[in-house]
Amino acid sequence: MMRTATVLAGALALVGCGSSEEAQAPAAKPIQGEKLTVARTTVPQSKPLAAEIATRDQAEAMVRIPGTLVDLRVNEGDWVKRGERIGRVVDNRIGHETGALAAQVAAATAQAEAARAELERIQYLYDRGVYAKARLDQAQAAARAAAAQVRAAQQQQSASASVAGQGVILAPATGRVLRADVPQGSVVSPGMSVATVTAGPPLLRLDVPQALADQVKPGARVTIHDASELDGRQGTIVQLYPAVQGGRVRADAEVPGLNADLVGRRVSVTLDVGTRDGIVVPRKFVSTRFGTDYVTVIDKDGKATSVPVQTAPVAGSATVEILSGVSAGDVIVAESAGR
Repeated sequence: MMRTATVLAGALALVGCGSSEEAQAPAAKPIQGEKLTVARTTVPQSKPLAAEIATRDQAEAMVRIPGTLVDLRVNEGDWVKRGERIGRVVDNRIGHETGALAAQVAAATAQAEAARAELERIQYLYDRGVYAKARLDQAQAAARAAAAQVRAAQQQQSASASVAGQGVILAPATGRVLRADVPQGSVVSPGMSVATVTAGPPLLRLDVPQALADQVKPGARVTIHDASELDGRQGTIVQLYPAVQGGRVRADAEVPGLNADLVGRRVSVTLDVGTRDGIVVPRKFVSTRFGTDYVTVIDKDGKATSVPVQTAPVAGSATVEILSGVSAGDVIVAESAGR
């Protein structure tokens, strides 16, 4: 009996000791730092596209007569003014035609002079009663016909000379020459372009996939992404062309600071195409370890857990969109928070 009492006393002593140690265990350290309750919000949606720096219009310097391009005074990159002579086309056949018409004018002039002389002789004799009135009328008609033939020949000669003058090629607009690749000595035909000149202010021309055409509206934001001084510049869509070519719709955007010297340059852009629901948080709530993004989530019991997430940058802000890993209502804490 004495032995049993001793065992019970030892057991009670051990239980009392354990309770004392539990009571003296330190409480869990509260999580400190900036917290954020995740919520869904409106996220701007953008699409990457390719664009080209162009001008509102491009004027073509075209040939008006067939012949040989004997002179082209401009090269790519040159600045020209509207109406400036930039080339000349010669058609030797026109020169021969003009010479033949000049001979016809001379022949008609000679015939007219002979008809006038005949009219003067008949008029003299008619006044003295030698010829009848019918003979005089006949001579007058012949003189008028000869004079009309002279005028007709002169008009034909002038028309031929004016056609020869159409061989001069003039700049159709004031701007920079984009293309002038027809070599001198080439045989050209009417309507053929020998040079392309910029016309109007520079702008950004986009080829938008037809599937996105309904989502693109005038005023939509365009951002340039290029390893140059143009990187980060923003503009807005000002015109959407109502036609589909090759599965794409053309759109023009005005971007401040574009230079006509860069016409034809290709750049990468992002185009805003509306909004959608998503989860957006400041970048400081996301940490990256070994190529994987993590956020620290606090559960209902106050325990912090590092959760891997998939993120996407939000253009033009210091926030990121969380695509997966957390949901609305979760509480996250900034990376610098202590635990």
